[in-house]
Amino acid sequence: MKKMIVASTSTLHGQKPLAYLNEELTAFFKGIEQILFIPYARPNGISHDQYTGSVASALLNIGKLVGIHEFNDPIDAIKKAQAIYVGGGNTFLLVKTLHDLDLFTPLRESIEKGTPYLGTSAGSNICGLSMQTSNDMPIVYPSSFNTLGTLPFNINPHYQDPDPDSTFMGETRETRIKEYLTQNETPVIGLREGSWLDIKHEKITLRGPFSARIFKKKQPPYELASNALLDFI
Repeated sequence: MKKMIVASTSTLHGQKPLAYLNEELTAFFKGIEQILFIPYARPNGISHDQYTGSVASALLNIGKLVGIHEFNDPIDAIKKAQAIYVGGGNTFLLVKTLHDLDLFTPLRESIEKGTPYLGTSAGSNICGLSMQTSNDMPIVYPSSFNTLGTLPFNINPHYQDPDPDSTFMGETRETRIKEYLTQNETPVIGLREGSWLDIKHEKITLRGPFSARIFKKKQPPYELASNALLDFI
């Protein structure tokens, strides 16, 4: 019953928020009057109200947005939501807040029953089995790294390829993901900017103009072409 868009980012360079997904989201949220927004990741430390307001403006022509923090009972808000959008920011903060408020179970149940779910960046990170392939700083300490598990792999949003001409001596994304796989079994999908996963029921399709980088334990990374199915995971 799942109906999800899991995107690497909300905003492409030089564009307004969610502009590159406008056509997709118009169809995705068709018939939806109100979208429940979860702003707990708080990018740049902005308030829940500020974050919700900025996203509401971006989705003005698609649907009315209301922040979950405006409800007295966030669990009930999730259960009654027509559609849900979890935005980006700091994944550690998002995961800690969702665990503290006991929201992972109702969120998972809503997704499984077919409530449309949009996730970008941190909101995409939490769709995997754990948040351990996040790029974010651990600014808070969640009670668990476990997340929704609505996808059978982990995601690395904003995936960037190594630059052969760079003099940067720190770890690349590829190096960090390979390091993760020395200690864990879960495959990782590197989602480049402008790419997203289209999930209908159990069918997962890569969308957007770019391929994705696939990482599996004890295997060389490889590319998955746009519009390909991820049924091999």
